[in-house]
Amino acid sequence: MGKFGYIGARPTQSSSSSSGVFSVNDVANALDQSIYPLQLFDVSYLVIAGAGGGGGAGGGGGGAGGYRIAFASETSGGGGSTETPITVTPDGSTTHTVTVGAGGTFGTYSGGDAGSGSNGTDGSDSVFSTITSAGGGKGAGGRPAKTGGAGGSGGGGGGFQSGVSRPGGSGTTNQGFAGGSSSGSPGFKGGRGGGAGAAGGNGSSGGTGLASSITGSSVTRAVGGVGQAQGGSTGGAGTANEGDGGAGGGDTHSGGAGGSGVVILRYPAGNTINVGSGLTSSTATDGDFKVTTFTAGTDTITFS
Repeated sequence: MGKFGYIGARPTQSSSSSSGVFSVNDVANALDQSIYPLQLFDVSYLVIAGAGGGGGAGGGGGGAGGYRIAFASETSGGGGSTETPITVTPDGSTTHTVTVGAGGTFGTYSGGDAGSGSNGTDGSDSVFSTITSAGGGKGAGGRPAKTGGAGGSGGGGGGFQSGVSRPGGSGTTNQGFAGGSSSGSPGFKGGRGGGAGAAGGNGSSGGTGLASSITGSSVTRAVGGVGQAQGGSTGGAGTANEGDGGAGGGDTHSGGAGGSGVVILRYPAGNTINVGSGLTSSTATDGDFKVTTFTAGTDTITFS
């Protein structure tokens, strides 16, 4: 290591850490010799998985995608606390995997007036580095009534079977709540899918999401899909890139597909993110920070 001048108290320097105040020339010299340490920084995140699809024929709503956040003391799903940001090295070569989970497919209705409804399918996991959010649970089909699937938040139980109530699926700890149970009568309602903010109830009750301002504006995401009652219509799809569950279908209708997930990263504006070609993303600036939102795909990223 070359000799370094200093200003004020003598600084200390190594390839892993430095302290004190260096002159500009000495910093440039150390960088040329690859012995000046990179300044690590924290990345805040919101990772929401794909949501479950709603069940058919009096089906339960799909569960919201698992919801994990590390930003400004905002709470994670299922009543969990805020998490710890990921510390990254801006060397342009240390990779972090990002995956945006797809929403689950909807359950169908078949067989005429005496037909049956199939289950939706589970949503897919979303990932950032060491953080994985679980896909939302499937909404159960009705006629005969079935049980909702477990997931990030649980799917609702299926309805439209006289005298029979089926439970919703369980949620994942610190990611989401359980789905609601169906009612055999009156109304033959399917259960609502669980949301990041509350458990699903019967029909349209419960299943609320959570609001986050990680992008600079407050947006509510990860809402459970509604369960349908007798005479209801085709279930609506969950909102894309918000991890909202698909709605259950009415007694002679199919359910709705689950909404896809999203990965949102917030980091100092002076740094740059390098995104692999397999990911779809956009970057905006919010004050002293950049916010990168990933809406589809899977690949690796680096920071510099």
